Amino acid sequence: MEAQRGPTVLVTGGAGFVGSHTVVELLNNGYEVVVVDNLVNVYKGDGTLPVSLKRVEEITHKKVLFYNVDLLNPVLLEEVFRMHKIDCVMHFAALKAVGESVQIPLTYYKNNVTGSIILLEVMKKCNVKKLVYSSSATVYGTPQSLPLTEEHPTGQGCTNPYGKSKYFVEEMIKDLVFSDESWSAISLRYFNPVGAHESGRIGEAPSGIPNNLMPYIAQVAVGTREKLKIFGNDYDTPDGTGVRDYIHIYDLAVGHIDALKKLLEPSFSRWKVYNLGTGTGYSVLDVIKAFEEASGKKIAYEIAPRRPGDIASSYADAQLAKKELNWVARKTLLDMCRDMWRWQSNNPDGYATGPKV
Repeated sequence: MEAQRGPTVLVTGGAGFVGSHTVVELLNNGYEVVVVDNLVNVYKGDGTLPVSLKRVEEITHKKVLFYNVDLLNPVLLEEVFRMHKIDCVMHFAALKAVGESVQIPLTYYKNNVTGSIILLEVMKKCNVKKLVYSSSATVYGTPQSLPLTEEHPTGQGCTNPYGKSKYFVEEMIKDLVFSDESWSAISLRYFNPVGAHESGRIGEAPSGIPNNLMPYIAQVAVGTREKLKIFGNDYDTPDGTGVRDYIHIYDLAVGHIDALKKLLEPSFSRWKVYNLGTGTGYSVLDVIKAFEEASGKKIAYEIAPRRPGDIASSYADAQLAKKELNWVARKTLLDMCRDMWRWQSNNPDGYATGPKV
């Protein structure tokens, strides 16, 4: 039985990795969805709809309304708002490669910060004042204590422009919400999203060299890359390699739906922040071992020097999301690796050469 038709949600960056998986869950939960994306990090294919969203339609058997719009273009963005009765915005659109952000910081600040300002201005103009912001655990900087709770200071020791841009946007949204009680917003700080949809039809498809561990391991397993470099094996962790909190993309997408439900409650108050993570840290070697088990492939690796700015451990305390959103991460590390391997082995070059629909 189909879920009752729900509110209309505008999703920025909805053709990307986190955005596309969240669009699946929005559609499956009866929401109407309008996607805007400038396709800067997305495989476009040969049609008007990017391949990721074509496959979202295939998975959900529902149509996706899509507009190729850059948030830096307020005129086109406002046109989209005027064409649809938008109830809420989910904001994913951001450049997100940490290393690249150090090399071209102004590009990151312009896209992530200025783009968010323009989005908020258009929302205000069109009287859409409910926002779920897809933030990042990078706003915590170097952990002062573990696990990281929502009370941990933010903006201190952010080691790169990407993390700073996420922090700046959080502060802007918070200031806006407290300046005008007609606004309400939830910020979701999540850790390392990995895995793929269980169908193997949508997943993470980084252009160029992957910036994150799991996609790199997957490319080694499928034969696209020769071996993995582990940056440092002398950290103060159980096996010397860096420990991080990995979260399955499905659990993350569901977390965004649960946050949206909270935001749309009449009693919701102004501004709230939630961590989305498993609360368990896994080392690089833990992830390699799990991926080898999931894929049946041996992962070649070598130890390299530590990278500047890397920290030993980072993992979440997600108890607040459990208590207030009734959300918990349910997928295991092995689940993450199995789904990632299904996606990667079926789509060795991402969306470019995946199976034909």
